[in-house]
Amino acid sequence: MTEHDEMTGNAAKSTRSRKRDDEGSILILTLGYAVLAIVLILVCVDATSLYIAQKRLDAVADAAAIAAADGFTLTVRDGAAIAELSSEAVLAEAQVQVDAVGQGANVVEASSPDGISARVTVAQTWRPPVMTLFVPDGLGLESTATSRTALR
Repeated sequence: MTEHDEMTGNAAKSTRSRKRDDEGSILILTLGYAVLAIVLILVCVDATSLYIAQKRLDAVADAAAIAAADGFTLTVRDGAAIAELSSEAVLAEAQVQVDAVGQGANVVEASSPDGISARVTVAQTWRPPVMTLFVPDGLGLESTATSRTALR
């Protein structure tokens, strides 16, 4: 055996031993990326759920404000018909609408600031579908909508 053959044999042994030392290190990296991908997917699911819950609450507030604005009292002054809203009527109409729609929303405030528009604020608690460990009590969502009467 020549000196060159010995060096080539040692190099082959060194390469084989290095291969054995690197074995399994890719598995840890793959597992790390898999865990990161799963967490990212779960966060996206929660964020999407929160967005949809807020949009639904906005729709409930809009519907309640529109219904409340239609609860006007028609009065005649100086020969002209005038539509007037009272805060009590706005609250009653908004409550009926929110109860009909459901979805766990509650009327927080309903009033008529100027006698021709209805302002309704509704609230609800959102609970995440996954990863409830981070937000165990949920988040409070609130939405306010304003609608005006058509007659004035």
